Amino acid sequence: MSNPMRPPRAPRPSASPHPATPPTGRGPAARSALPAAALAGALLLAGCTGTADTEPPGSTSAKVNPTSAGATPTWAPVTGTPRVIPAVRDFRAADGRGWRPVKGARVVVPAGEKSNVADEAQRMARDLGLTVVYGDQTVRPGDVEVKLTGKNGADQADNVPVRGAADEAYTLTANGTRLTLTAPTDAGIFYGTRTVKQAVRAAGGLPEGTIQDRPGRPQRGMSLDNARKPFTQDWIEARLREIADLKLNQFQLHFSDDQGFRIQSDTHPQIVSADHLTKAQIRQIVALARSLHISVVPELDSPGHLGAVLAHYPELQLRNAQGRVITGAIDISNPKSAPLIDSLLREMSELFTNPKGAPAYWHLGGDEYQALMSSSPATKYPQLARAAREKYGPNGTIEDLTTGWLNDRQKTVQAKGKNRIEAWNDGFFSSPRVSADKNRMVDYWTGKEAGHRDPSDFLREGRNVMNFNDEYLYYVLGEPNQFVYPTGQRIYESWTPLVIRGTRPVTVPASMTGPDRIPGARFAIWCDRAQAQTAAQVAAGIRLPLVALAQKTWDPRTPTLSWSQFKVLASRV
Repeated sequence: MSNPMRPPRAPRPSASPHPATPPTGRGPAARSALPAAALAGALLLAGCTGTADTEPPGSTSAKVNPTSAGATPTWAPVTGTPRVIPAVRDFRAADGRGWRPVKGARVVVPAGEKSNVADEAQRMARDLGLTVVYGDQTVRPGDVEVKLTGKNGADQADNVPVRGAADEAYTLTANGTRLTLTAPTDAGIFYGTRTVKQAVRAAGGLPEGTIQDRPGRPQRGMSLDNARKPFTQDWIEARLREIADLKLNQFQLHFSDDQGFRIQSDTHPQIVSADHLTKAQIRQIVALARSLHISVVPELDSPGHLGAVLAHYPELQLRNAQGRVITGAIDISNPKSAPLIDSLLREMSELFTNPKGAPAYWHLGGDEYQALMSSSPATKYPQLARAAREKYGPNGTIEDLTTGWLNDRQKTVQAKGKNRIEAWNDGFFSSPRVSADKNRMVDYWTGKEAGHRDPSDFLREGRNVMNFNDEYLYYVLGEPNQFVYPTGQRIYESWTPLVIRGTRPVTVPASMTGPDRIPGARFAIWCDRAQAQTAAQVAAGIRLPLVALAQKTWDPRTPTLSWSQFKVLASRV
């Protein structure tokens, strides 16, 4: 996370002007706001490059005899490779005209209206202007058949967060004017529907043949600082729909910081900022995310970045040896500090729910605790040093005390069902006396803070590391401390999930860099200078970086399109 007090770094030029205008009617933000009927109409007028493979669906070359249900449609062939973002991993072309959505075509769901793929089928039908039918139906020319192939997929709860990339795989086959979509889970079905939607927008349909697709990294997403700058429910939900279309599957919500606490609290109403999201709104956001196969990762940061909370509990503010208050930092030696934070963790945990046994995320924060950014913590904060010795023996340190604090907070959220716990990399310390819970994932954002450790250290000690590389993936409003707004081109051309710190891949054996150890990446929006951009400008500025991130986390291969070609495709899908 960014901090105005962080040491300066060498500047690098911005690759493009700062975003200064809201998205136009051609952008995905504007498209996501279209009513379903208008969107379907827009899809039927999908762009054309002047070649046969981009003949718009619904044109005179894509006809069905309205008096003869099941008549074979005729249209100009869809040729080439599927034009989607992220690119599909494998496509085997076949002879034929491909598939286009035409009037009278249906989405067929053999498993029935009560199945857990019905909502995915209904969404695709809305996107394409088709109808849905259920049960034992003859699949007619022009139809799309949607069905599960996994032996457990039909039995699991609807829209359960996936456990790995294999759960997100899907197969699409265009054959004889029919389209078949199969997957082991409803998440895979959903991603297949996104491919169909994009292919129709970009080229009018899918070419004849079979797509077999799956992500390279199982965790792909976006993080939003809603604490320094409040964003509306509508804005957040528009971003959820946008990232879902890109097959991103995580949304981290940083809702508490020095500048604001942005979620309604019934246990501590006094800490809540005037501009906040109600509990009902949070539940609606979580429900929408789940329907889009996006896991929400809530973040209540501690023991730093607590200014909005501590403004109402001044007796718990950390003070140095001279009695000066350290903004945002809680005194973890005070016995009243832990109960306050635990009560908030328990209350907030109940808003972010998942089906029993499914992955349930929580972010503990842990970064930039000011006591540990000092050159001599024990001298400047004697009360912390004393508490560390009392708890961990004569050699106990403030690092030990801070690690123990986060371990205890982890126990609190685990008791509420959270089983995927994360913290920022500068909240992990090396000590023979106490270590961070072994199941806590490292969210690596920077190597520039005091006491930093290289990402290779964490991988070698067996921890999993999520990529938040602040060199590429940090969109910091106002560009403080020599940050510059990241560009999609720079991510697309020079970043991969292995580039965790700086500009070079992490130096560890290949066995430590697979998706089981580096599960993916998130693009982070931080609002250090909240007024530097409007919400519309933020949406416009992050669009291409998110598109590039989606490509690079889904497909590990070097992209085949140039940046200029990719950018044109991004404007169409």
